[in-house]
Amino acid sequence: QMPGTARHDREMAIQARRNLSKTTDPLERLRLQCLAKGSAGIKGLGRVFRIIDDDNSRSLDFKEFLRGLRDYAVLINREEAQELFQKFDKDGSGTIDFDEFLVTLRPPMSNARKEIIMQAFQKLDKTGDGVVTIEDLREVYNAKCHPKYQNGDWTEDQVFRAFLDNFDSPYEKDGKVTTEEFMNYYAGVSASIDTDIYFIVMMKNAWKL
Repeated sequence: QMPGTARHDREMAIQARRNLSKTTDPLERLRLQCLAKGSAGIKGLGRVFRIIDDDNSRSLDFKEFLRGLRDYAVLINREEAQELFQKFDKDGSGTIDFDEFLVTLRPPMSNARKEIIMQAFQKLDKTGDGVVTIEDLREVYNAKCHPKYQNGDWTEDQVFRAFLDNFDSPYEKDGKVTTEEFMNYYAGVSASIDTDIYFIVMMKNAWKL
């Protein structure tokens, strides 16, 4: 069973939609709209920003920021977007660093949760380069046990790819998962789990840590 199971995902999305009607804070509203798309919701927004960021500057001006939110089908009016943008444009330069923005958008997590997430990532990242690829997975994950491999539907690589797609954004799957994407994904899962202890037990079981 995949870490961050579908059931948690559904519960979290339902809860996010429920909380949306109660909050007026623009950052919280955006966070909940992303989480309503599932655990990969925040990471998905990151991918949209990355596509818009043509010159790879890792920064966006207000027009690009607004376009990203609309492309991602986030319901936000111009005033709210402006308020959010200004919160992050601390030096008044007219651009924001979108990595910093996404880190703030992630639901807050305790250090205990962050540590166990990093342990799982490090276990996967056999080459230690901060990116998990199909090559890394060959070392850790036995594709031959997968039912779709056994019944001949999928090749080993397809099994690995499906595994990585859990953490990759639904919009631009490149078969590589960075520390940041892994953390963003689990911040989504974490939002659906109340206690640190339960989260840690779930991670330990899922990743055999």
